[in-house]
Amino acid sequence: MSTGVFKDIGKLSFDYVPERLPHREEQLRKLRIMFEPVMTGQFSQNVLLVGSIGTGKTVTSKSFCTELALGAAREGRKIDWAVVNCRQRNSEVSTLLKMINYFDPNFPDRGFSSQELRKVLRRHIEKRQSHCIFILDEVDSLFRSGASDLVYFLSRLSEESDTLKHRVSLILISQRYVFDFLDMPSLSTFKRTNVIEFGKYTKDQLFDILADRTELALVSGSADEEVLSMIAEIASEWGDARFAIELLEKSGMLANEQMSPVITLEDVRAAKAATYSYVTEERISGLNRQQMLILLGTARVLRNRAFAETSEVERAYRIACEEYGEKPRAHTQFYTHVRELAGSGLIDLRSKRGSSSGTTGMITLLDIPADIMASRLEEILSGRRRKVQ
Repeated sequence: MSTGVFKDIGKLSFDYVPERLPHREEQLRKLRIMFEPVMTGQFSQNVLLVGSIGTGKTVTSKSFCTELALGAAREGRKIDWAVVNCRQRNSEVSTLLKMINYFDPNFPDRGFSSQELRKVLRRHIEKRQSHCIFILDEVDSLFRSGASDLVYFLSRLSEESDTLKHRVSLILISQRYVFDFLDMPSLSTFKRTNVIEFGKYTKDQLFDILADRTELALVSGSADEEVLSMIAEIASEWGDARFAIELLEKSGMLANEQMSPVITLEDVRAAKAATYSYVTEERISGLNRQQMLILLGTARVLRNRAFAETSEVERAYRIACEEYGEKPRAHTQFYTHVRELAGSGLIDLRSKRGSSSGTTGMITLLDIPADIMASRLEEILSGRRRKVQ
């Protein structure tokens, strides 16, 4: 059942694991190679996934473990896997409880020491007669709390007895290399070469991810390429797919609020302002009058458009100057102000090569809807003018 522009909003959830992971094929390939001995029952494996927020580490590990478990089942073997977010559970006791809950959801959440919980976990693994993979997400939070010994315990479980031999593997996920947190005994259980890096997504890669999620989550035709391109452009500053997907979801919600069958560029700007805005009242009010008039011209031109040529903005700026009784500056000074606005993050300025040999300056707003920007600037400029008069 669809709801406005959404046909399945659950496909935009951070917990959703899509069948296809664009631009993470190489990381999946490396995981398959590293875990081949687990599939053949030869030995356990420990791997570290490293990368910034939103680079696909968690979803890749979940996708891989799902694939691995299905492959094992076809061969008559069993693989269990569980995820622990160590930022939410940053103590040894709470981490162990989460692992035990995978095997026993009704296990009491208090009254046991860490040593007792270790014994309980060991018994559950022995009973399962399967290979267990524990994904420790944001594991550096666990290390910072002084619980690095838990990693040593888990990595050594497979060596403790014949009943646990080659039965436990670890996938550690972090934004940074965590080997510095480990003491020598713990470090000895890891191969430093067992590290898979996740680089930040580019704008084009984010566009591909958004296109996939749009097809899964949104009604056909409710988000065009220009909308997806703007979201990708915004999120590309951080290379963050989570942020891109969040912006898509928020933009859709704003479209629904307005009973619109499509997501507009203004919805995207409003979503950015609501989720991660860099535009503040102080930054706008701190501009000089000429900069405000240029920004007003920009906002007026960009209503329901992604980009405008600097020549278009300059024409709109000159009209705004006439409207507010200001003498427009010459082109050189105008462009100096444009670069200052870009440097402050209020606009985005780039060059576009045309069909001839020259280039054209292109301007966009990323942080705030053009209508809201224009309205606020008109209020400020009118107020200042009244004070002068």
